[in-house]
Amino acid sequence: MQLSITLIIIIITVLVSIGGFNNRKIIDDLIFYGPAVSRNNQVYRFFSCGLIHADWAHLIFNMISLYFLGPFVERGFEQLLGTAGRWVYLLMYVAALTASILPTYFKNKDNYYYRSLGASGAVSAVIFAGLMLVPTLPLYIFFIPIPIPGFIFGPAYLLISAYMDKKGGDNINHSAHIWGALFGLAFVIVVCYSVGYPVIQAAIEQIGNYFS
Repeated sequence: MQLSITLIIIIITVLVSIGGFNNRKIIDDLIFYGPAVSRNNQVYRFFSCGLIHADWAHLIFNMISLYFLGPFVERGFEQLLGTAGRWVYLLMYVAALTASILPTYFKNKDNYYYRSLGASGAVSAVIFAGLMLVPTLPLYIFFIPIPIPGFIFGPAYLLISAYMDKKGGDNINHSAHIWGALFGLAFVIVVCYSVGYPVIQAAIEQIGNYFS
């Protein structure tokens, strides 16, 4: 049986994160740390920071979100691109790790006190890629058993993330959430139009049908 790319990502991330919970050196070696990139050329930290998490709640939240949305997006790419779609999906996930953290890097490349970790930026890219493909997709917020259509969830997520990023003080890199989400939107739009699928028009039609 062939494992999905999503499941492989989850397995690797969980194993490395658990290792980090039990060994601080793993965290120190993989975490995003601006000066390590700008001064020591440790560019791998753009990617490796997505393999570690601050605690179990952080890890579980990201992996559950990826578990439910990832296969949906992965299948969407396969429908558009055939078997190559799963590798394009992997490319999006890995590229989103860097794209989501780049603004943070430029802001903190010489900040010896700032560090960031977690897969939230890439997970946000997957979620918003899914919402671009099917904007009426019902999403659930933890502990709230009411489905929220994606075209409402998406803008609300971005607005709340922007507010929290400006407010600061909670040790969460909301900037990575925003840029990861925007990267996911842009990536899936480029992929869809490259194969002749007018995804924006299709999304507008789906939202229109939702209200009809």
